[in-house]
Amino acid sequence: MSQKLNIAFIQANLEWEDPEANRSLFSEEINKLSSDVDLIILPEMFTTGFSMNAEKLAEPTESKTLDWLKEKARAKNAAVTGSVIITENGNYYNRLFFVYPDGSYKLYDKRHTFTLAKEDETYAAGKERLIVEYKDWKICPLICYDLRFPVWARNTEDYDLLIYVANWPEKRVNAWDALLKARAIENMCYCVGLNRTGIDGDGYVYNGHSAAYDVLGNELTELNREDEFTAEITLDKESLYETRNKLKFLQDRDKFNLEL
Repeated sequence: MSQKLNIAFIQANLEWEDPEANRSLFSEEINKLSSDVDLIILPEMFTTGFSMNAEKLAEPTESKTLDWLKEKARAKNAAVTGSVIITENGNYYNRLFFVYPDGSYKLYDKRHTFTLAKEDETYAAGKERLIVEYKDWKICPLICYDLRFPVWARNTEDYDLLIYVANWPEKRVNAWDALLKARAIENMCYCVGLNRTGIDGDGYVYNGHSAAYDVLGNELTELNREDEFTAEITLDKESLYETRNKLKFLQDRDKFNLEL
């Protein structure tokens, strides 16, 4: 069993609707990472920014960006995750890829499309949650607005790590900080949130606040900076399970069915 998981955050100022520039930016940052990294986390819509211009920007699943993700995963011998704009069967999706070092991958389509920005009018909502097994860790990757809906993140599978990739604006960053911490506490898991920085093409300002929290809601990083950064942290499963087994809070969770 892998007790440690080394995670890399890349908090960046995305170039608006410019996939080539953004892949180049992240290539440069990924190449700087240590050989110990196990998982590399990229933001929501990391090739374009949070754009509703899906007709122009959408790629098929088997695309240049997926090939790029596979190449980076193989080169660093690490998993890579982040979301991009995808077209499939006449629909558009805000789709997260979790790419393994061997080039295989899992998919998650954002469940909660952001109605305030009319994301629901452009992108189809996902129907299934994804639980990834990687290096003996169980990981639940979600996307941005999903953070506001605790039932969707509910830890019924005893996963170890909850991840949110995001384009979360500065004007509501207090909610981002509070909800990331809450999701860690209520699910008795590590919770990692990766946001972007800068100003997008629609004029929205982003100020980062990417962070990681442990099972008790303690912040594991000092990464609440508002500038661009790349950093690595180590998560410890032994500590996670020691706390879970001592407190046993998950054993007292209520049972109910979720209707989609």
